[in-house]
Amino acid sequence: MGQSSEKRFNRGSAEERSPDIASVLEIEDPVDVRASAPGRVEFIGNHTDYNGGWVMGATIDRRVEVALRRQSDRQVRLRSEADVPTVEVDLNRIERQSGTEGWANYVLGMINVLRSEGLELPVGFELRVGSTLPVGAGLSSSAALELASGVAMSEAYGGKFELGELARLAQRAENEFVGVPCGLLDQAVVALGGADRLVRLDARTEEIDSVPFPPETKIWIFRTHQAHALSEGGYQERHDESRAVREELRSLLGMKEVEHLVDVPPARLEQLREQLPETLYRRARHVTTEHRRVQRMVQLLEAGEREEAGTLLFESHASSRADYENSTEALDFVVDQLREQGGVLGARLTGAGFGGAVMAWTRTGYGKAQAQEVVQAYAERFGAELEMLACQPAPGVGVVGR
Repeated sequence: MGQSSEKRFNRGSAEERSPDIASVLEIEDPVDVRASAPGRVEFIGNHTDYNGGWVMGATIDRRVEVALRRQSDRQVRLRSEADVPTVEVDLNRIERQSGTEGWANYVLGMINVLRSEGLELPVGFELRVGSTLPVGAGLSSSAALELASGVAMSEAYGGKFELGELARLAQRAENEFVGVPCGLLDQAVVALGGADRLVRLDARTEEIDSVPFPPETKIWIFRTHQAHALSEGGYQERHDESRAVREELRSLLGMKEVEHLVDVPPARLEQLREQLPETLYRRARHVTTEHRRVQRMVQLLEAGEREEAGTLLFESHASSRADYENSTEALDFVVDQLREQGGVLGARLTGAGFGGAVMAWTRTGYGKAQAQEVVQAYAERFGAELEMLACQPAPGVGVVGR
C-alpha cells in the first residue's frame, strides 16, 4: 500500500485504455466521440469516508454511455433516452437546472470544472445519454454520467486530463455545481476501476490503490426498492454524531491523537466507554472497527484468502446494524437469507443504508436459482419485490467509439 494512484493505475488518457464494451446507444448519424462509464458498488467501508478512513469499491457491468457531436453554434443540447426533458443552454450562461431538468446538472457541472482547468469549448455540442444502470439504486449513476461526459468533452475538444484528475474534477462538479457534498470514492472507482480489481480509497489523504478482485467470484446486488430515508435526516444525523463523538474523544485524548475518528484504536475506545454517551460510543465503535476491517480486507484479498475476507462482509453488516443503526429489517432479512446459502462468501448492506440494497459476494457457482430463493422469501415476508442484479467488476470509464 501507500502508493499513489499515478503509480498503480494507468497514467494515460481514457482513449489509451478504451474498453471493448457493447454500445448502449443506437445512433445512425456520425458523432465525434462516444464514452462509457460503469456504475459502482461499495464493497466495504460503511460511513468511514467522512471519518477519515478507508473504503473500497467495485465497478459493475451496468453502464452509462454518452455520444457527443460538436455543433456550429454556442448551444449545449442534452438529450437522454430516459423519460426526462431535453435541456438546452447557452455556453455563455451555464446555470444550474431544477426539477425534472436537474439530471443535466451532472453534465453542466463538468463543463464548468473542465473550463476552469483550461479546456476551451469554442462551439457547443449535442450530447445523447443512454444507460443500463438503474437510477436511484445507490450504484452511482451520477458519477458515471459525470465521468462519461467529462471523457467525451476532453476527447472532443483536445483535453489532456488523466483519469485520476478527471475523477477529482467530477467530485468538484458534484460538490460545487450539483450541490451534493460527496466524497471521492464514487468518481475514483468509476474512473479507475477495472474488471480484475477493486479500488481502495484513503479518505484522509485521497490516496487511491488497486486491490485484486479474486477470480471465479462475482457480485450480486439485491435492491429492496425501499427509499433511502436520507430526507428524514438519518444520514446527516450520523454525520453529526460522528463529529460529536470525535470532539468528545479529542477532549479526552487530545487533538493530536484524534485528527479523525478512525485514529482511535478500538481497544482504546473500549477503555473510554464509560466516559462517552452510549449512542456516541456505538457510533465510534462502528467507524473504528470498520476502518480496520477494510485494512484487513486488503491484506486478505492480496493473499487470496476468500473465506476469511467474506466473513468481514458479514461483520461489517452486523456492525452497521447494531452500532451505526443504518440498516433496516428488510436489509437484515436479505443478509440473513444469504448467510444460509451455499456459495455466498459474504453479504452486507451497501451505501448509506436506511433502505437501499444489499451486496453479496459469491463464488461463480452461485446462480440465478439460488438468488431467486432469496427473492421469493422476501416476497413472502414483506409482500414486496426484491430486484436482483448479477454483476462483475467492469472496465472503468473510457472512449468506446466515434
